[in-house]
Amino acid sequence: MNLQWYDWVGMGGTVLVVAVFFLLQAGRLHGNRLTYQLMNLFGAGGILVSLWGSFNISVFLLEATWVAISAYGIVRSFKQPPAPRG
Repeated sequence: MNLQWYDWVGMGGTVLVVAVFFLLQAGRLHGNRLTYQLMNLFGAGGILVSLWGSFNISVFLLEATWVAISAYGIVRSFKQPPAPRG
């Protein structure tokens, strides 16, 4: 197997997206928190980088949308007032 740097970045992005989804399902992360949004952003960005070696329009559209939604969530999280501590 002859992996290039962009393949490694893409695999890291894939692991990050899957890990953050697992953490969300396990109740360890909340979907409206900055950490969740940043992990999704960087994971999808890593997958986009992997397309440098072999472009795939379907993956590009999916991950570009994922990045855009994550960026929207990040902007939205900065506009929300902080949650009250209980």
